[in-house]
Amino acid sequence: MTQPQPEICFVKSDWDSIPGMQRFSHEAMATTFEVIILHEDARYAQQAAWAAFNELDRLEAELSRFIENSDISRINNLAPKGSLPVGLDAFECLKLGARIYAETNGAFDITIGTLLDCWLNEDKTMRTPSKEQLNLARQRTGIHLLKLDEAEHTVQVPSNPVQIDLGGIGKGYAVDRMAELLRDWSIDTAVIHGGYSSVLAMDAPPPFCSAKTKQRGQTKGWPLTLSNPDNRKQTLAGLHLQGRALSGSGLQQGRHIIDPRTAQPVESKRAAWACAPDAATADALSTAFMVMTPDEVKKYCSNHPDTLAMIVLEDRGEKAQKDRILRFGPWNEGDLLKQ
Repeated sequence: MTQPQPEICFVKSDWDSIPGMQRFSHEAMATTFEVIILHEDARYAQQAAWAAFNELDRLEAELSRFIENSDISRINNLAPKGSLPVGLDAFECLKLGARIYAETNGAFDITIGTLLDCWLNEDKTMRTPSKEQLNLARQRTGIHLLKLDEAEHTVQVPSNPVQIDLGGIGKGYAVDRMAELLRDWSIDTAVIHGGYSSVLAMDAPPPFCSAKTKQRGQTKGWPLTLSNPDNRKQTLAGLHLQGRALSGSGLQQGRHIIDPRTAQPVESKRAAWACAPDAATADALSTAFMVMTPDEVKKYCSNHPDTLAMIVLEDRGEKAQKDRILRFGPWNEGDLLKQ
């Protein structure tokens, strides 16, 4: 997780049109999480939502590098050749980070903390590091700097110290765990989001009749809209999500996404979205797609048919508007259902 900063709303919803919907919100991980539930017992739904928020707070205490005694902070304070046992959630995030690192050829890297500290001031505004600072940061970046022992749930730092940052995966992981908790409460018809940048849709709402239009509503999934970050009136995709997750990343307040492979800020894209079976994977991939070239994104989606991608390129006056919006996968089908 990263420290608070203004957010762009990468996903918009039309959930207010669904009758009987109950919304609950909670501040955590520097954003506003929401749990939207359809259940006949309003009090029971509220209790389930707050149980999910308690789980969210527990996860933040374990996964934030800005909380002194979190598992991630303890790893970041390890001396070279040091070894540390960590909790299941931190270990699962490290394993997932290592998997996405391998699948994206290093475009997504949870060990990017030192590079982020080089480029960003405490208020998250950009600064220009020296060549020496960048060289040192690159020596302390890379998943090879971590050794994970799954049998013992330990993390070892073999050589250089490392700074782990779960900002590209932590919210999605928390959303997944919250959904598991809701299902333990026998609540299946719900949607959860963390600041509208990480959204997980569970089972679809039942048929309904709109109070405004008196028309029968859809039941394919939870309605979502993706808008162009440069023109909020332009809809890039309207879809219905069920049993899948959607995540968005983009540039805000200057260039704040760093390519771990080059140690330089991302300049070629304005935004990226990823749709995947779970929120943690979608969260990580939306960040990776901001870094990867269009050809790399296309290859990834070809190798992972359960993943969709959309990217908005920077407008440099060289291409038509339509050529700036690149889609990989069946976005035009309008429905993103569990596969």
